[in-house]
Amino acid sequence: MKLSGNIVNVLDGTIYAGTLVIRDGIITDIVPEHTVYPHYIIPGFIDSHVHTESSMLTPSEFARIAVSHGTIACVSDPHEIANVLGVDGVRYMVADSAHSLFTFSFGVPSCVPATPFESAGARIGVEETGNLISQPVLSYLSEMMNVPGVLNNDPEVMAKIALAKEHGKPIDGHAPGLRGEELKRYIAAGISTDHEFLDKDEALEKIGLGMKLQIREGSAAKTFDDLYILMGDHSEACMLCSDDKHPDDLIRGHINVLVKKAVSSGIDVMKVLRCACVNPVLHYGINTGLLRRGDRADFIVVDNLTDFTILETVIKGTVVARNGKTLLAHRPSTTVNRFQATGRSVSDFHVLPRGDSVRIIEAVDGSLVTNSTVEKARVVDGNTVSDPERDILKITVVNRYNDGIPAVAFARNFGIKKGAIASSVAHDSHNIIAVGTSDEMICRAINLVINNRGGISVVSDTLEEALALPVAGIMANEDGFTVAGKFVRLEKAAKSLGTSLSAPFMTLSFMALLVIPKLKLSDKGLFDGESFRFIDLFP
Repeated sequence: MKLSGNIVNVLDGTIYAGTLVIRDGIITDIVPEHTVYPHYIIPGFIDSHVHTESSMLTPSEFARIAVSHGTIACVSDPHEIANVLGVDGVRYMVADSAHSLFTFSFGVPSCVPATPFESAGARIGVEETGNLISQPVLSYLSEMMNVPGVLNNDPEVMAKIALAKEHGKPIDGHAPGLRGEELKRYIAAGISTDHEFLDKDEALEKIGLGMKLQIREGSAAKTFDDLYILMGDHSEACMLCSDDKHPDDLIRGHINVLVKKAVSSGIDVMKVLRCACVNPVLHYGINTGLLRRGDRADFIVVDNLTDFTILETVIKGTVVARNGKTLLAHRPSTTVNRFQATGRSVSDFHVLPRGDSVRIIEAVDGSLVTNSTVEKARVVDGNTVSDPERDILKITVVNRYNDGIPAVAFARNFGIKKGAIASSVAHDSHNIIAVGTSDEMICRAINLVINNRGGISVVSDTLEEALALPVAGIMANEDGFTVAGKFVRLEKAAKSLGTSLSAPFMTLSFMALLVIPKLKLSDKGLFDGESFRFIDLFP
């Protein structure tokens, strides 16, 4: 196989006309030419940090869509499924990905469960970490969210870090808002990346201390507009990532969208491509090519270096996408799950008043961080209830692994005027989370999810819809385009209830993410993410 075009060598910053000679998936020769070509050959794009489960698609199905946007590889943290199924979940992801030409660089989840303040379906301890980190197919220790454990030299945390160092594998970070001496200690432990930043100053401090930055643009958490400028002066330290991306967003675009946006905003194209194509390969040792003799034939063909329209995506010498259409076939996936919850009653969500006021979780559109306020409670017949007129809605987390008493609190900025939404995608333990205007609506939405053994749902007086997620309660086993279509219908239904959130289900899923401040809810209660302790709903 031979392919000619304007070859972009990102490593040395040159562009020249030439022909790639490819044999058995390897670039055996690159022949320079003097012809002027209308297209460019560049290294493929790489998502440097993603939980592919958040697309609600299996790895092989995620890959089918990603290649249409010029993505040839991703650094995938199987943390989500690991919280449900443990080591078996990691093995499932690796096995499913093996059916795709796409390159998955999987990590070993470092925090399963994410915290001791929630109920998860499994645990990955030091012994399990040692068994996983020694496997060549697993290339790094994924995001170390237990910041207090690192700073306080928790024996289990430090043992996991030591295992990664012993096997020469990088360690990802997760430390929003960490600054100063504590940040220095966190990095000194061996943690080399982060994708969580509260502002640009924090990002610059982390770069200055030697960290690699993963600039994120996901379905809910969007920091690209605030941080892309750093690629101009710090291209050697930056990568691009999506972290969590819903299926409809993935169909619309991936890393290619960020590349185009950065270049159109004035960042030098070679610096942008270094961040998007090269830095993840060098940092994680990903087995993918960079357009050199002897490299795997992994690259993309684009119309120009401004629009970056994907003409072809090539992996291991095989064309896997052409003109924005995937050429990879759908492959049905097996179904694995852990879902023991049984149907709930409306009375399960009643809250006896123990004061005049309640704490409120304030969701922030486009951010994982929440705010915390206190408001006067609305009490009806001895039950503290939602107050849609003041945008104060009851929110609950129900243990999916064992029946127990639901944790109930209140949230603002969901803006729902009628009905409820629910999901078994609830970071990080993936219990069932719901928010709504009444206990009755919340109960209906949750029971829809339970009846499907996992999924997302929307209910109102005139509506009842659900998307089943039978793979660990967080992924579908259907064609990705079909799943995306169903999800779009569910999200439209959710927005018909009155919410103005750009990604209501993604935002809802992060209301249970305890490792991100300020106020969150687990199945065990209301949690202060700054003091890292449970607090009372009634102040």
